[in-house]
Amino acid sequence: MPRKARVIIPECPHHIVQRGHNRQVVFASDADYQYYLDTLVEWKEKLGCQIYAFCLMTNHVHLIINPGKDVTTLSQLMKRVNGRQTRYINKMEKRTGSLWEGRYKSSPISTKEYLLSCSRYIELNPVRAGMVSRPEAYPWSSYQSKVGIRSLKWLDYDSCYMELDSSRENREKKYEQWVNAVIPQGEWELIRESLQRGQLTGSKKFVDQIEEKLNQRIEFRGPGRPKKNKE
Repeated sequence: MPRKARVIIPECPHHIVQRGHNRQVVFASDADYQYYLDTLVEWKEKLGCQIYAFCLMTNHVHLIINPGKDVTTLSQLMKRVNGRQTRYINKMEKRTGSLWEGRYKSSPISTKEYLLSCSRYIELNPVRAGMVSRPEAYPWSSYQSKVGIRSLKWLDYDSCYMELDSSRENREKKYEQWVNAVIPQGEWELIRESLQRGQLTGSKKFVDQIEEKLNQRIEFRGPGRPKKNKE
């Protein structure tokens, strides 16, 4: 059965998740995490992509990437980053074989509707997994940079984040409040299922707009029953 073609939209943020092969551990040390980030930064700058959010978990990664005008940069970036990390881990562990699942999952995001929500979903991943009690305690995500705990000069701040306030300090406080606010019912289910299905994260209106822009039919299904497994 042929694989379903990805929907990649120019100059649009995409929620990406890549898991370890058979959910195996991908990051076993701080050096592993840092090597991945260094490669990510190198290739995002070479290809002209923007990275709005990230979270590196033990056996998978979440990213929000805007590929820019050239949609091929998204697959190029993931291929370069995944390939280099595989070679690095295989060399360190004196092993061979695949580090990652064959295909990353992706979902274009409706910026105004769900970009901040997807960022929150990603940055709260370590809290949902029970690794930390608060998102600022986790060092391998974009959250610390967005609330002013540390500076990641390579991280791109999206328009929704910037519009929270014109003052940097106020913006950081408002973002912290946003991330730690009560999550609207159904929000996480919609984000999770859109990603699993490779669909757009947004409303039917957003889907209609993208269909018109791309001149192609895009499948759209609302969220179904919440899944027990978390992303």
